[in-house]
Amino acid sequence: MRAGANGATEARRLLRAAEVALLDERRLLGAAELQALAALDDEQVPALTALAHAVRLEWCGPTVEVEGILSVKTGGCPEDCHFCSQSAQFSETLPAAPFLDVDEVLSAARETARTGASEFCMVLAIRGPDERTLQRLISLVPLIEGETGLNVAVSAGILTDDQARRLADGGVHRYNHNLETARSFFPNIATTHTWDERYETCLRVRRCGMELCCGALLGMGETLEHRVELLGQLQSLDPTEVPLNFLNPRPGTPLQIRRPLRPLEALRWIALFRLALPGVILRYAGGREITLREFQAMGMTAGINALIVGNYLTTLGRDPDEDLRMLDDLGMPIGALSGVI
Repeated sequence: MRAGANGATEARRLLRAAEVALLDERRLLGAAELQALAALDDEQVPALTALAHAVRLEWCGPTVEVEGILSVKTGGCPEDCHFCSQSAQFSETLPAAPFLDVDEVLSAARETARTGASEFCMVLAIRGPDERTLQRLISLVPLIEGETGLNVAVSAGILTDDQARRLADGGVHRYNHNLETARSFFPNIATTHTWDERYETCLRVRRCGMELCCGALLGMGETLEHRVELLGQLQSLDPTEVPLNFLNPRPGTPLQIRRPLRPLEALRWIALFRLALPGVILRYAGGREITLREFQAMGMTAGINALIVGNYLTTLGRDPDEDLRMLDDLGMPIGALSGVI
């Protein structure tokens, strides 16, 4: 539905107020401001993305950070995250596979380094690491760094204080633990652990001095209000990086019935994540290929300043050369970033 003259005037006022707050006053937007921007008509999405791109350049600069991820322990996860095909709780999901050997991990890290990436993340489908897994991860960090020069990130589920400290002392640069969705919606997507357990792990990561990577998964049935709630919760965590995932419904999971977001809705929320979190590394993650399709370059001018190249944990990404060509076409240099929020 098209907005009338009064609606267009109000939209311009809201966008101008957000511009002043973020570019002149350099302050974060509050929940009411984000709620109003989220409710703008579809015809305002181009203006919203243009503002988000300006904010990204002002707060973060033109550089794009590239990362490769590797599932070093796939399948058989005891948790029941309703979007995940690695859960042992559902039918038709991936069987448990053993921890990859050192040569396989190093080979993947070398491939990542050849793309110009600065970050390599080892991901495990587990509730949290046992002692043997923790020791294996810590032993791999200096090998990867020495072989490739990459920063090493880890995603291994819920941590204790001691585990977080040992990973930090072992040289882990960044730890990924996604909130996924708002606290009020979380019981709809997982019941074997709580949102608060995730949040506490994120706090432990920050207290131990690792950079926090904490992202979202959009399209699980959450409302506009849930997404705005999540933005406020991410603001409170102050992460370095926020991976933005779009649901790619997987067979055999409870969320297989969901349809992917429309490209225009995905662009709207890329922009809103940037406006809510102006200084973070906002990373294209899973689901962008099926959600945005040929519009992926538009996300790079709507607030995104990082991307995962190659394949994801259980789904295929596009050829890394396509992403590198896209960045070259857009004139966006590749390099390492740190959050400045």
